[in-house]
Amino acid sequence: MLMLGNFAGINPFVAVPLAALAAAVIAVPVSFVAFRLQGGYFAIGTWVIAEVFRLSFANMSFVGGGSGTSLTALRGIEKATREQATFWMALACVVAAITLVYLFLRSKRGLALLAIRDNEVAAESQGIDVRGMKLAVYMVAALGCGLAGALYFVGNLRISPDAAFSVNWSAFAIFMVVIGGIGRIEGPIVGTLVFWALNKFFSEYGTWYLMGLGLLAIVVTIYFKQGLWGWVQQRYGLTLFPTQRQMRGAVDLRSGPAS
Repeated sequence: MLMLGNFAGINPFVAVPLAALAAAVIAVPVSFVAFRLQGGYFAIGTWVIAEVFRLSFANMSFVGGGSGTSLTALRGIEKATREQATFWMALACVVAAITLVYLFLRSKRGLALLAIRDNEVAAESQGIDVRGMKLAVYMVAALGCGLAGALYFVGNLRISPDAAFSVNWSAFAIFMVVIGGIGRIEGPIVGTLVFWALNKFFSEYGTWYLMGLGLLAIVVTIYFKQGLWGWVQQRYGLTLFPTQRQMRGAVDLRSGPAS
């Protein structure tokens, strides 16, 4: 987004989706390295990959090197216009992401993805293209991260490798999912709202703020193993985005076919 805006003369707001597509394309060769790892090793490997990108851009002087540079392409755009455009683009991305994830999980491909999560070998034995599905998800995730990053730095106006490829992005994302609830669309939404509120009112406390986030994550992990929304769902049966499947016409071996 920075290079398209500063060097190619493209409007940064037009460059945002182009940057997201570039991230999705770059994810393809990166996947050949990342997919050699599984489980916790995969998570650690993605952090190492981010560090490789950070060091690479830190040695590129034309984008400011280690100190980064400013997004000069936005000089002619008023602050109010920039903030409004950023807000509406971010809101549209949130709505589109939630809608697409919901429709995807309700589709056959979503069911295939759940099968891969439970057991890759069993899923592949049933004819599911495991690597193709994982690559598709990896590319979509890269597109979403690229889109979010481009929008963030359009609002921030200055980009540096340390800020763009910081491990904190992964840590905060994991925090939101764990707090809200894993395996539910509502979970990350709730976790994001909680994280936003904590960041809004307590981020000025610095180290104490980060320690508070860690303590909250520990408490939720111990006492609310399925996250805050998971607890609400179990207690009150509330579901905003139902993705579960139920088998109808099940057979009871003791009494014959169910009515």
